[in-house]
Amino acid sequence: MNFREALAYLDEHASYEKTGRMTSPSTENIEKLLQVLAEPQRDFRVIHVTGTNGKGSTSQIITQLLVAHGLKVGTYSSPHLETPRERIQINGELISEEGFAESVAAVVNAETLAGVRPTYFEIMTAAAFRWFSDEAVDVAVIEVGMLGRWDATNVVHSDVAVITNIALDHMDFAGPTLAHIAQEKAGIIKEASTVVIGETREDLKDIFLAEPHQEMWFRGEHFDVVSNHLALGGRAVHMRTVHAEYEDLFVPLHGWHQGDNAVVAVCAVEAFFGGALSRETLLEGLGEVSMPGRFEVVGHQPLVILDGAHNPAGADVCSSVFFEDFDPHGRRMLVVGALRGRDISETLSALKADDFEVVVCCTAPSPRALSGTEIGLVAEEMGCAHVIRADSVEQACEIALRDASSDDAILVAGSLYVVGAARTHLAKLLP
Repeated sequence: MNFREALAYLDEHASYEKTGRMTSPSTENIEKLLQVLAEPQRDFRVIHVTGTNGKGSTSQIITQLLVAHGLKVGTYSSPHLETPRERIQINGELISEEGFAESVAAVVNAETLAGVRPTYFEIMTAAAFRWFSDEAVDVAVIEVGMLGRWDATNVVHSDVAVITNIALDHMDFAGPTLAHIAQEKAGIIKEASTVVIGETREDLKDIFLAEPHQEMWFRGEHFDVVSNHLALGGRAVHMRTVHAEYEDLFVPLHGWHQGDNAVVAVCAVEAFFGGALSRETLLEGLGEVSMPGRFEVVGHQPLVILDGAHNPAGADVCSSVFFEDFDPHGRRMLVVGALRGRDISETLSALKADDFEVVVCCTAPSPRALSGTEIGLVAEEMGCAHVIRADSVEQACEIALRDASSDDAILVAGSLYVVGAARTHLAKLLP
């Protein structure tokens, strides 16, 4: 099997939303696959990360802090922006095309022997675990795909379990309340886990505490951000943790929320090592952090920013950073696309779409995408002054760039599918 054949095999396997299996959730498929593969997920230590927003950034910060300690670190994340190889990394390096094909081929053989038909995500998860085992990583940072309890990643025995925050999302599969969401995410907590909770709502605390665990640390009680200020290219953060207090840390990511993600990540690494981190190692690890597609600046004059905000909570943070931290002087232009299953009116409202002078609505490259026409209708109903419809992300980017002056600012948001397609296309258009 070569790389192209591996991609074709993945595309042939339905996702959860196509099978309806989430109505009777189970980890049976992934368990059977991994049994055939000789339980590769048992061959390395694990930090398991979930949360409605911020889990990607938190996972990347954890990864770089562990790498700075001299460890060989596997990272499994989703979704990808431009290639599925992004989902499986070791020390920040993407799995090779050959390694990807080899790992997927192993899952193909396991599928036959296990007698199951796995989903795309289950195949990717099994392939990642096999690759990490074969490459003998010391620790893997595993990001949950959806919710937690019934996620395919939830077959690991985590040393540290991380829950960044709780907000309403994936309402087709969980809800309708925050408590329901919290119960699903609490499912990643294991009896031997030290648990780091970034969520601060008091009414959800007992849900987490009800899960068997070793220790549980709550933001606001055991750790917190003391100060968090805008700095050139990121944030200047002062934090206190269970084991120490760290001042004058530079987090090279945009948005105040990245300070919150950073303190959760630092606590997770403290929990992994059982003590405070040296300042030298902490600075080294933070200095290597980057997050493509998460408030990523890809162009200047005009300013072009990509952010994968795809639910109301994330969109609210995105708009706050765009309008307050960047405060563009020229016209504000929004390129937006979204998937079905979320309330697009809520997302547009959270993005403050009606505060943009131009809104370009596009169809994301996904069979679940809302059309640019549908999104445009909602944008007009909420009072957006100048709404343009585009058939594709690529067309939307070209329209925005063609219309923008050097003083204007373009924000691309609404879905990681949109951001991924925009990132690839803008690399061809921008100097």
